[in-house]
Amino acid sequence: MSRKVVIKEYMQGQQVLFPESLDTYIPENSPVRLVSQIVDKLDLSQVMKSYKGGGASSYSPRMLLKVLFFAYMNNIYSCRKIERSMNENIHFMWLSGKQFPKYNTINNFRSHHLKDSINQLFSQVVVMLVEMGQITLKEQYIDGTKIESKANKYTFVWRKSVEKNKAKLETKIASILEQIEEGIVADNNPNDDDPSPVNSKELLERIEKINLENKTKEQQKKIKELKIKYLPKLEEYEQKLETCGNRNSYSKTDTDATFMRLKEDAMKNGQTKPAYNLQISTENQYLTNFDLYYNPTDTLTLIPFLNLHQTRYGEMPERACADSGYGSEENYDFMESNKIQAFVKYNYFHKEQKKAFKNNPYLVQNLYYNSEKDYYVCPMGQHMTLLGKAIKVNENGYKSSVYKYQAQNCGNCPMHGQCHRAKGNRIIEVNYKLNEYRIKARELLNSEEGLKHRSRRPIEPEAVFGQIKQNKMYKRFRHFGKDKVLMDFAIFAVAFNIEKLYNRQFCLIFSSKNEFIVYFLREKNVLKKQSIDYSSFSKKLFCYQIKSAA
Repeated sequence: MSRKVVIKEYMQGQQVLFPESLDTYIPENSPVRLVSQIVDKLDLSQVMKSYKGGGASSYSPRMLLKVLFFAYMNNIYSCRKIERSMNENIHFMWLSGKQFPKYNTINNFRSHHLKDSINQLFSQVVVMLVEMGQITLKEQYIDGTKIESKANKYTFVWRKSVEKNKAKLETKIASILEQIEEGIVADNNPNDDDPSPVNSKELLERIEKINLENKTKEQQKKIKELKIKYLPKLEEYEQKLETCGNRNSYSKTDTDATFMRLKEDAMKNGQTKPAYNLQISTENQYLTNFDLYYNPTDTLTLIPFLNLHQTRYGEMPERACADSGYGSEENYDFMESNKIQAFVKYNYFHKEQKKAFKNNPYLVQNLYYNSEKDYYVCPMGQHMTLLGKAIKVNENGYKSSVYKYQAQNCGNCPMHGQCHRAKGNRIIEVNYKLNEYRIKARELLNSEEGLKHRSRRPIEPEAVFGQIKQNKMYKRFRHFGKDKVLMDFAIFAVAFNIEKLYNRQFCLIFSSKNEFIVYFLREKNVLKKQSIDYSSFSKKLFCYQIKSAA
């Protein structure tokens, strides 16, 4: 016996007497509610200063912030895709209050109104995490990665190439000037055999001083060539060197991007691409600090990065944990002077614990040192006496004292090839101050607390980098210029922290008594309820702006 098929009534154009509220379709534990609650508590005074006033009414910056954060949480970074989501996705409709701004409005808000205030908003969210007990800001796990720029990877400028071509051009210019008017070079450089480099301003002054009436047609032709051909080229080289600064290269389409070797190279041969060195610090896998740097190595980034942390939150962290890329004398000195426990490895920290390192008699670290008479003893028993002291200066201007010791007679030594391969007697360099810092770092890293930090470091910043690049698909920047790239990543960082908080199964409910209540949830069962006074937030922590980070 067949049963009757019952179909639910379907009326596509059905109207209702009273309009429905979207709130009834949003679950209580939905992430959009967490985004809305957090943004409602943010101080947007810095954002409001970017509005000029007058004219047509503007969309609420608080609404646009909610939409941006939720979009970045869902890997939606394009303004056109955000606009489409606001017209199709009920969660975006609920956040926007059924308002539908165009993509250019969203882009203008993101690029202009958030440019000088997004870092301050990021700091506010981090402080909320501190108040909720998620992080403490006392210990920071620091690491860096290179992220490719939006710039064209085939339009580049290399510093060495520009300097080489500029030198050739200056030689041509000096030769032409000498032919046109004898003595012009000799008068300015009477004691120099070779003409000194000429800048574009000096060249223009020399050309204007030349009297054209007494010159032949050939000389007039050369003067015209100087002014029309060589002068603009010289100005171009000077402009390129000025843009390059201390870097070795830059991209023509994004002059702030530097060419670096990336691990994510499609050709698998270590090709260079325009990129930025992104430095982050994490705690409990929350982003607590970030910045972009031009130099591909991490050594010179630690000090400005820690200073940025102090600018954001008013104090230095108590402990810093990083890999061997940060283990320089300057960094150790800075952390010691600022009372930061340095759980920072140095370049041969792991290597020195192996038997091959300990049993190698030719290494400087294993040579016997007589502190009373100040000499080292080589494997053959020769005394390596003090040769002198040298001062080395790095790119930041930091001075290191290096002592050099030399052996007396290595010519007939049977171990010459194994001990060293250079001609003549062996010379070793010793940095006593750096050795002291390494001893302190070794003691910290091998302590019980150091082992804990060392075990946590791979699951802190490195795990966050994996989540950023793989889970969030944030492998390439989408803007030109450091300011806009930093702005975009700041929005991403806020969204990343909010999503991390939501994934930790937290639900925030803000009350009207200037406080927020945190519900610790697990499998939809309330385990604990805690009330935290929101008025205890310090206003000083919200004063950071992006200009101070540049």
